[in-house]
Amino acid sequence: MKILVFEFATATGLDDPSINAEGQAMLYSILEDLKDFETHHLISSGFETPTSCQSMPVVIQGDLHEWLESNIADYDACLPIAPEENDLLHDLTIIIEKHDVEVLGSNSKAVKLTTNKFDTYNALKDKITVINTEQVYFRSSYQRTKNYEDDHSYFFNNGVSKVLKPADGVSCMGVMVVNSLNEFMNAHDHIKEKTHLPYFLVQDYISGVNVSVSLLCNGKKAVPLSLNFQDVQLDSHEINYNGGKVPLKNKLSKLAVEAAKNAVETIHGLKGYVGVDMILDEGRNEVHLVEINSRLTTPYVALRNIINFNLGEAIIKSIHGELPDEVILNGTVNFYKDGKTLRISVLQ
Repeated sequence: MKILVFEFATATGLDDPSINAEGQAMLYSILEDLKDFETHHLISSGFETPTSCQSMPVVIQGDLHEWLESNIADYDACLPIAPEENDLLHDLTIIIEKHDVEVLGSNSKAVKLTTNKFDTYNALKDKITVINTEQVYFRSSYQRTKNYEDDHSYFFNNGVSKVLKPADGVSCMGVMVVNSLNEFMNAHDHIKEKTHLPYFLVQDYISGVNVSVSLLCNGKKAVPLSLNFQDVQLDSHEINYNGGKVPLKNKLSKLAVEAAKNAVETIHGLKGYVGVDMILDEGRNEVHLVEINSRLTTPYVALRNIINFNLGEAIIKSIHGELPDEVILNGTVNFYKDGKTLRISVLQ
């Protein structure tokens, strides 16, 4: 089996230390997990793997989409690791599907639905607790009146802080917390620079524990693997993601993993490894879904060290319909960004 594994940041030479730290860590981890899978020919793009990993690095020159169009038919399967913004993951998945190569992840329709966070909200709002979300057009695309500020002052009538974010954002990029109309307008200008869409999202700010749930899915059913703590800090109205811990023990753990499982099973076509971001409101005993990531996420790097099976191989099995019967986590792993590196610390 000839598998192409590519991670967008390293494959394209993206010059962003924060993104590269997570991207390289995920790529290294999945290659290590897949190196002994059956008798395959494993190819990685944009990253020199260690000698212990039986893979062949490929240097992609020029446009990634064009390279994939020209070369993907040479492979039996492909595991893409790419951001959702600007429909990047969706468009790459479409190319893989078009050439009848097996996608070791979610299908393009599921990727599309989870890429746009407002579409995800509408798909889930009647089924689980999702943070109330409004779609707001940027000033240049707004049609109602000439006084944009007055038309959106109602957001702050109840004194609740608001979260503004790109509708197709990744991680915490572009996510801002505001408390007034003036801050709203400043955030409006900031977010507009980070998205090609004519609108952004506004949500109530919910104070609580930021977490994610890692799951394996076969397109219909999902098995939760772990509840993960997210180290998220608010700095000058902007939210930053610094790392986390796997697993997290919390009084709302059971409720959180059940909600994540229900959400993932609601969206047909989610396959392989999927991450669900949530907020645990311990005061009200509530969990609120934030978004679904239809791809490998950073906690994979930690989880693979303490789970009772090879997580990379389990992804491939899940694509073929087989989900693990039992999930056991032996230990705890902390992970954090340190410049261009994502460091992990395994605690038994």
